[in-house]
Parts: sequence; structure tokens; C-alpha cells
Amino acid sequence: MLMQTPQLSGSARLAALREELKRRGLDGFVIPISDEHMSEYVGDYAQRLAWLTGFGGSAGFACVTLTHAAIFVDGRYTVQVREQVDGNLFEYRSVPKDTLGGWLAEVCESGAKIAYDPWLHTFAWAEALEKRLAAKGIVLTPAGSNPLDAVWADRPAPSPAIAVPHDEALAGRSSADKRAAVADWLAKEGHDAVVIPALDSVAWLLNIRGSDVAHTPVALSYVIAHKDGSAELFIAPEKVTPELTRHLGNAVTIRDRAAFEGALGSAFAGKSVALDPDFAVAGIAQALRAGGAQFAFRQDPTILAKAIKNAVEQQGHRDAQARDGAAVSKFLRWLEIEGPKGGVDELSAAARLQAFREEDEGLKDLSFDTISAAAGHAALPHYKVDADSNIPIPPGSIYLVDSGGQYADQFGGGTTDITRTVWVGPGEPSAEMRDRNTRVLKGHIQIARAVFPQGTAGGQLDVLARQYLWEAGVDYAHGTGHGVGSFLAVHEGPQRIAKPSGGQAGTGQELHTGMILSNEPGYYKQGAFGIRIENLVLVEEREIAGAEGRYLGFETLTFVPLDRKLIDKGLLTAEEIAWVDGYHAQVRALLAPRLTGEDLAWLERETQPL
Repeated sequence: MLMQTPQLSGSARLAALREELKRRGLDGFVIPISDEHMSEYVGDYAQRLAWLTGFGGSAGFACVTLTHAAIFVDGRYTVQVREQVDGNLFEYRSVPKDTLGGWLAEVCESGAKIAYDPWLHTFAWAEALEKRLAAKGIVLTPAGSNPLDAVWADRPAPSPAIAVPHDEALAGRSSADKRAAVADWLAKEGHDAVVIPALDSVAWLLNIRGSDVAHTPVALSYVIAHKDGSAELFIAPEKVTPELTRHLGNAVTIRDRAAFEGALGSAFAGKSVALDPDFAVAGIAQALRAGGAQFAFRQDPTILAKAIKNAVEQQGHRDAQARDGAAVSKFLRWLEIEGPKGGVDELSAAARLQAFREEDEGLKDLSFDTISAAAGHAALPHYKVDADSNIPIPPGSIYLVDSGGQYADQFGGGTTDITRTVWVGPGEPSAEMRDRNTRVLKGHIQIARAVFPQGTAGGQLDVLARQYLWEAGVDYAHGTGHGVGSFLAVHEGPQRIAKPSGGQAGTGQELHTGMILSNEPGYYKQGAFGIRIENLVLVEEREIAGAEGRYLGFETLTFVPLDRKLIDKGLLTAEEIAWVDGYHAQVRALLAPRLTGEDLAWLERETQPL
């Protein structure tokens, strides 16, 4: 077996993987960005695609055969993948136009054996690819163990951090009550148990948190919830403290995470088990089947309940937003002073913003890696700055910063996510910049002011944000809004505001009071500049005199000034001007008690009526 050292090049790593495939009698292997929980963000131990290819994006996959290799990414990463991945080693493929099945059919002969790790892909993914390849005589087979791991000698171990209780004073609801609701669901659906592998669902159900994944306060673990209201938590023993054991109580059995697969294969013969098709990997379904269990795909019963925030979670989020808004405002004033001097770069700006957030003792972490994007980098919606890509923020340019924090203490808990686009002087933004920013703002206002009947889905609102950009013949290639957790994942389902076409998950989900979403339309001119305005909003009930039925709207939760220099007042209607002035009045009222001196003076200036 070939073993790797940290010094080996990308070509050597690729060669080592191919030798391992030959040793196992395999002709190819699929490498996703994924972990055993189908998490959006994964721990260092699961960063297999980055180790093999150098790609640092959060979505994509590669496939390596004995003679070919390709990396597949969507339009968000077209530029990034070419900067980070050697085109001499990997073909660049664009999804959804290019498919893995189609590519394998091109490069493989009949009889080829392509392997995948069943703990890194969903059952539906494996079933669909198996059927697609069988038509070409290609065999898809689950790997007994991951062949890439066999040649990744310096692979980091999973995080050993302990799991900690999440106080009911912050959660607003006991774990026993949540487990009872899951038991009621199981009885109604006719199942004996449900497997819950999604890390944020485990955290929500048991009121626990952790630090195993950067920026998402979760612990690597699985839960099997039973119809009698009890549950089994599968977690590494070193993560368990007496405090956690007391918190979980007698109705939750703690078992070693290593025993999870065996438990699936032995305990459910003849029983019915529910699996979420989006989070239960193929390995879970295969282990249940091997043990004689029946399984059915149903949405994890915690997902919708988690998305509908209770009154305690809502208030905790408001408190977190006020603290976060003060930090971001301090940063924007600092940037207004330092940016025109030419000594600030993308990394130093992100570090300064983090330092302002860290002045609040309730900050536990950032909620994601800050998108600190200058000039043409701002035109990459999911740009991630690092030492190689870092550039100075040019004076006389647009700067975009998308960031957030994780807050939890006696004052409340919440997850924030805010984007502001600002002009860094000297000089004035171009007419085109102000036009595009104002059109983005107009769409943002339409979402913020939307009133809609109960039963409306996020996909039905998306056009409100795009209409003024469409009038100018432009658009943006990402969704308008995603769900946000309560001191949990910054991207949370099932709700979403996005174009309903293309099968995007969540766009058909009905919006319910208590759901938190982002409101973030944008515009991106490749190689030149990018604009995004993002606040978080809370779905709330609207009282309308004479209304026939129940109507909903949004409470804005994020309060930080908008850059007045990028607003063309002539493009705004009287109602839109009133919204901006009203919003800035709310910003001033909320943040003024949290700011002093020149920071307060800056806030008062930036929130004057248009």
C-alpha cells in the first residue's frame, strides 16, 4: 500500500490513489465534499476533496479512474476551481450541464468497477448512478473502506471536543418535549424509530451543542429516536462528561459512535425505521436492510419543528442581532477611515471585523468564514479569501462583506448573517454601480415589505427581489433567501426563497410564523464589482382589517446602516424612501445605546433621512 506524506504534490497524491484502486481491483472512485451526516460544512478529517485536488469550495466532487480524472463544480466556483485545481491533472466539468454518469460513460469501458464510499452519499444518489451506469455495462460498488483514506497518511483525526448542554433557558423547550413530539410523529406514521444523522437535528432534539465543525456548534453524533419517547445517542466516549449525562437523563442512552452501524444491523429486524432521504447516507440504509429492517424515506421530523423558532429563540435572536449590528457598524466606520488610505486588504479587513465582534463576550464563533471581497472578487458570490487570493482593497472601489456570528450567553442566543456592500473612497461610485445597488435595494425592500397568505412558499416570493434587475436585463445566480438556525447552522432548511425551477430544495416549502430567513438579492459584474444586501427576517402574522384568511409578513431582524453613497434616490419610490428612512430610524434607536463617541456620531450621520 502506498502511504502519503505532507510533502507529496497533487500529482503524487493522485498517483497514490490510483495505485490503491489497482490494489483493490477497482477502476475508479468518487470523492465528494461530504461527511457521514451529509453536512454542508465538514470537519478537517472529512476534507478529502481538498486534500486530493486543492479545491477549497464548499460544493463539488471529483471522480478518479485509472486513466482519467475530473472535478465537477457549479457556476459559483467556475473561477475558483481553475485557480486552485491543476487542469493538467483534472478536467473541469460544470454541473448541472455535465453529469458524473455521463462522464463515466465517456471514459470507462463496459465492465469497469467504480467504487463509492456509502457513508458519504445518499441512498438515492447511489441508486440513480447505479442505474445510469448499468445501462453502459459499468458496475457501481460500495467500497468496504474509503481508498482515499488509505493513502492520506496525515489525515486529521475527528475533533475530540466535548459535547455540552444547551440550556433550556436558551432553547425555550425541553428535550423531553421535543422527543415526545417525535414519538407522536412515529406513531402517526407507523414507524418504530427514526434515524437522525443530521448534526444540527441531533443538537436541536437533545438540546446539546459542540465544536466539532468550524462555525457550526454541533457534536459528531447520531440519534435513533424511538416511538416510546426514548432515544439513543451515538457519540465518541471522550466527548461525554458527567454534566452531559445528567442533562440527557435516563430516557437517552449514550452509546459509542463506533457501535452505530452494528446497532442498525442487529436491533431492528422486522421493524419499520424512518430515514430522511437528504441526510441518511447509503451506508445507513444498507445496514438496516442487511439486518432485516424495513425502512421508509420521510423528512426528519425535527427539521420543520427546528425551523419554526419559539418565542425564546426569537428573542434570543433579536438580542444577538443588536450586539452583532453594533460590531458591524464599528467595522464600517473603521473601514470608512482606513480604506481610502490603501493599507487594508481582504484578510486584514476580515480580521478587524472579527476583532470588533470578539469585543462581545457572548460571541462563541463566527457563523461562517467571512466573505471579504474587494473589486472583482466581490463578483464571486461565494468567494473565500485566503493567503493566496488576498488582495488590497483598492481606494475608489466597491467592497462586499458577508459575515456572521454565533452568540450564546445569559442575554440570549442566535446565529447572525449579514451582507453589506460599501463604497471605499476617495471619489464617487459610478452611475452603473449606484443603479445596480439601488435595484438590488428595491428588491430587498419588496421582500421586507411583502404580505402574503398563509400557504405561500418561498419560491413564490423570489420574483419580488429580482423584478427591478430584470427590468435592466440583469439577474443573479443564487437564491434570495435561506433558513437560519438558533445558535446552530447558518444555512438551515427546509424553507428557502429562490427560483422554483431547477428542483432546488425548499422552494416549495410553506412559510410558517417563526421561521427565520435571509433576504439577500445581489448583482455581480464579472471581473469588476459585486453587490449584495442581506438582512435576516422573521416570518410573523399580519393583522389586516377585513382580511379573508390568515396573512403573513416579515419582521426585519438585522440592523446596520446601508451605504447611502451607493443609493440613487431618484430610482426609489416615495414608499421605498420611507422604508429606508424608517429602517435607518430603527437602526439608530437599537444601536445608539451600544455605541459611543465617534462610532455613535457616525451612526447618527449614516441613519439620517434620505
